Amino acid sequence: MTKIVSAAAFLVDIPVETERTDAVQAFVKQETVFVELRTDDGLTGTGYSYTIGTGGRAVLSMLRDHLLPLLDGRDAREVEAVWRELFAVTRATTVGAITSLALAAVDTALWDLRCLRAGEPLWRLAGGFRRAVPVYDTEGGWLHLPTEDLVRGALAARDAGLRGVKLKIGRPRAEEDAERVAAVREAVGPGMDIMVDANQSMTYAEARRRAHALEPYAVSFFEEPLPADDVQGHRELARSTSIPVAVGESLYSVGQFRDYLARGAASVVQADVARVGGITPWLKVAHLAEAFNVALCPHFLMELHVSLVAAVPAGTYVEHIPQLRAVTLTEMTVEDGHAVAPDVPGLGIAWDRDAMDDLRVA
Repeated sequence: MTKIVSAAAFLVDIPVETERTDAVQAFVKQETVFVELRTDDGLTGTGYSYTIGTGGRAVLSMLRDHLLPLLDGRDAREVEAVWRELFAVTRATTVGAITSLALAAVDTALWDLRCLRAGEPLWRLAGGFRRAVPVYDTEGGWLHLPTEDLVRGALAARDAGLRGVKLKIGRPRAEEDAERVAAVREAVGPGMDIMVDANQSMTYAEARRRAHALEPYAVSFFEEPLPADDVQGHRELARSTSIPVAVGESLYSVGQFRDYLARGAASVVQADVARVGGITPWLKVAHLAEAFNVALCPHFLMELHVSLVAAVPAGTYVEHIPQLRAVTLTEMTVEDGHAVAPDVPGLGIAWDRDAMDDLRVA
C-alpha cells in the first residue's frame, strides 16, 4: 500500500554561514520548515521549504492547521492530485508566498517518497537529461563587501573551477557598481561569466542606466532589476539592453512565469522550488522555459536544485550558496566546474537528524 498514515511538520532555524547583504535586505537566518510523510508501506518522505528570517511560523501554521490534516489516507503516489487539492483549499491565500512555501514542503516530501519507492534519484525520475550542470558562485559577491574582497572571491571561484560569479549591485551611484564589476572582470578575464543582482531595488529608468553602464563588462544576466510585479518595466528593460534580464525568485505561480515569458520580459527564469510551490509546479516552469527557448537558472536551494537542473533540457546553472551544511551529513559535489546530482534514491539530501533536533524551534 502507499497510503499516508502520518504527516508532521516542524521548524528549524539554521544560522547563515556568512554575512549576506543585498540592496534591500540582509539574510539573517534560514527558517526551514520540514514536512515528514510516513506511508503504510514503511517509507518516510522528507520535504522542506524556507524563509530568510521571517514568516516561518506562519508557514508552519498553514501546514498544521489546514494542509496536513487533509493528507491522512491519501495515496502518496498521486502527487499531481494531492498538489491540486491542497492548492484548491487555499484559494483565499493564493497566489502568495506563505501558501506556496507550505505547498512546497508537502510536495517535496511526496517527491522524496516517489523516488524512494522507485529506487531512483530525483534527477532521473524528474527527467534524466544529464547528471552534471555548471555552477556559479554567489557567496563571494555580497553588497557590503569591498571591491578587493569581490575580486578575491571571484578569483577563488575561478581557481576552484566554477564557471561564473554573481555580484550584488545597488550601490548609491551607478559608477560604484560599474567600478566593482569592472574590477572583477579585469581580474578573472573574459572566460568567466559575471552575473549581477539588484534584488528589485531599482526603477525602470535607473535599471536602464545601470545596464548601460555594465554592458562593456559582458554581464551574463541582470537579475531582478525591478519589483517582481512590474512585468511591463522588465519588458521595456529587456528591449533596451543587450544584457539578458533574469527573474523568478519572487514569482509564486506557473502563471506568473507564463506572463513574463509571453511578454518577452525575461531571458532567464529563476524558479525557486520553495517559492513556486514545490517540484510539481517547478517542472512545469522548466518545460515552459524550454518552450520559450530561455535559460533556467534557479534561485538558491542548490542541494535540491542540482537534481532538478540536471533533469531538464532548459537547466543552465546551479547557484552556489551553501546553507544546509549545519543539518546535513554530506555536501553537494562539484567536479570540473559542474555540480553533480546525487545518484541515490530520493531527493539526495542526507539529513542530520540530531542536528535538526538541536536547531528545532517549533
